[in-house]
Amino acid sequence: MGIKSKKHVEARKKVDSTKVYSIDDAIKMAKDISYAKFDETVDLAFRLGVDPRHADQMIRGAIALPAGTGKTARVAVITSGEAITDAEKAGADVVGGDDLIQKIQGGWLEFDRVIASPDMMGKIGRIGRILGPRGLMPNPKLGTVTTDVVKAVKEQKAGKVEYRTEKTGIVHVPVGKKSFSNDDLKKNIVAMISQIIKAKPSGAKGTYLKSLSISTTMGPGIKVDTNEAITLA
Repeated sequence: MGIKSKKHVEARKKVDSTKVYSIDDAIKMAKDISYAKFDETVDLAFRLGVDPRHADQMIRGAIALPAGTGKTARVAVITSGEAITDAEKAGADVVGGDDLIQKIQGGWLEFDRVIASPDMMGKIGRIGRILGPRGLMPNPKLGTVTTDVVKAVKEQKAGKVEYRTEKTGIVHVPVGKKSFSNDDLKKNIVAMISQIIKAKPSGAKGTYLKSLSISTTMGPGIKVDTNEAITLA
């Protein structure tokens, strides 16, 4: 573990590690103890009672947060025919077919999300080695392989976030910015909790939501009352 800064140590001292906080109190505290000079991202960390080694317990998906993420994603759409014009009108940053695939093959990567229509997936395999390691490969489970490219583009632009279970059963996901109002952060947090609870796999045994914490980019984690979280969700 890296050496923590003096400011981080001081911020951690203000959090009672033996206590679980309400969502409202955790949001307020995360803001109060924030010391970074930039607009930090607010993150949730779920510790789940799942075993990601089993495919049926790997939780992965995407959700359009009600208050957005505070960041506008650069969206590339790989499609064909009339869908090219539709995607452009929907607000995609770059749209194309074979030409866009070739451009990416050449090393161009100025985008944050890739959306593709099903008819192009066979060709996208050529750039799988480029997109895959960067987490950019279109996936039907994430809504990024779809015949409705207009809806997909609008969702990504509005603030859609992806989440995935790590090897230890942890899910980290951003839910907004420190500059958001407390109400907007709470809306996003409750929506995300609800999404995770709905995704509970049938094979998960025992306690599903083991713990939940809120933190800013540079700040310490603040434990949240899981009973309240489940009730609100």
